[in-house]
Amino acid sequence: MYPPLDELLGTARVVALPLVTRFRGIETREAMLLEGPSGWTEFSPFVEYGDPEAATWLAAAIDFGWSELPVAARSSVRVNATVPAVTADLVPETLARFPGCRTAKVKVAEPGQTLEDDVARVAAVRALLGPEGRVRVDANGAWNVDEAEHAIHALAPYDLEYVEQPCATVEELAELRRRVKYMGIPIAADESVRKAEDPLAVARAGAADILVIKVQPLGGIARALAISSEVGLPVVVSSALETSVGLSMGLHLAAALPTLEFDCGLATASLLAADVTDAPLTPIDGALAVRRVVPSPELLDRYAATADRTRWWRARLERCLRLLPAE
Repeated sequence: MYPPLDELLGTARVVALPLVTRFRGIETREAMLLEGPSGWTEFSPFVEYGDPEAATWLAAAIDFGWSELPVAARSSVRVNATVPAVTADLVPETLARFPGCRTAKVKVAEPGQTLEDDVARVAAVRALLGPEGRVRVDANGAWNVDEAEHAIHALAPYDLEYVEQPCATVEELAELRRRVKYMGIPIAADESVRKAEDPLAVARAGAADILVIKVQPLGGIARALAISSEVGLPVVVSSALETSVGLSMGLHLAAALPTLEFDCGLATASLLAADVTDAPLTPIDGALAVRRVVPSPELLDRYAATADRTRWWRARLERCLRLLPAE
């Protein structure tokens, strides 16, 4: 059974954290933190998500705060830098926030920008990482198939590790993958996994070479592990721009995977201008230590959301809890 509402809300704290750079269309990240018998956990679906989708994130939060952790196969996880859709001249200071990272994920297809902007950004990242660095790009499903094919050709000279969610639908991904397979650039699926009613559909359709998995959108560590074991494709564990508490959940998922071929997208605390802990999960020599995170009471107070936003989140949790299936 899930814990009762009063137990969940008894420790709930809502924070609003500023970002270093506008990312994913937002400048402030809101999150609700809860303390369960196993430790602190996070419920932080983006504010525009409806309750049915957000309820899956609540299931993940409860799983992490009220259940035992799986056995870890590793004590640290290598991570990638994340480069928002900044101008090329800002790439050096962006990468500097990710010390030791040998891999960078570069956001492309930003509304209001051009493919030339993307090429310049990716070129700047490649120049800084050097020939041995790994560069992956993420379009968040913004291109149609023709646009994606054209963009991949334009970006191919920078030796891409893979292209993440170039198109929105499984059918488009499958068509694009057929078109560019001769180029040897893998296609990774993100939204087609975490937002799908059937997360395995993208693999069955032959629409991706790699799956990006995020623990909150998939309903928790146990469910994400089950999906990764069924899919038959390599996976990359990534974040949803959480606080360090939520990132710890993703780290424990990455630590429990039998194999981990790719650097993980779990260093996004470096995109936050503030966090909820004095010891945030930021990379050291390109890796994160696998550990739980305890928030600082002073930081919880400093970055507390307004009373109106706190009421909104508490009401949201109550609605989402009603949507969780009886166990």
